[in-house]
Amino acid sequence: MRGGGGGVGGPLLCIGDLLNDVGEEEQDTATATASNIHRPSPTPADRQIHPSDLTKLYQESNKCLNDALNGSSHSWAAHTLELCLALETANKLIQSSSAHVIEVSKKIRELETITNKGNLVIKEAEFIHTSTNHD
Repeated sequence: MRGGGGGVGGPLLCIGDLLNDVGEEEQDTATATASNIHRPSPTPADRQIHPSDLTKLYQESNKCLNDALNGSSHSWAAHTLELCLALETANKLIQSSSAHVIEVSKKIRELETITNKGNLVIKEAEFIHTSTNHD
């Protein structure tokens, strides 16, 4: 992780650097190491986050981060990583949902086309039926 200019900086300098490190597409080794130092290995339950839990996870991570920043604890780095992970998970969920919405929209349009064709066939059959009954 990059440090704030010249030694140990205040939380704001280090948080900015930390967010830049975490926000990169490919995390460097130092970020992964810092994450492992401050956090225990994730359990299988930790890896599977239910979408309805994301708001609560974000709120808890944000509260812990604010509490750490207001106190003298150095745990803010770990809490920042937790918050970033919650935001990354939410971002992945949104991207996945967007892809599914596009797919479902295409299928709905196909169904509308089929339904419209079916309606035309029904109208034609009704017309034929009505015209043959009048003759």
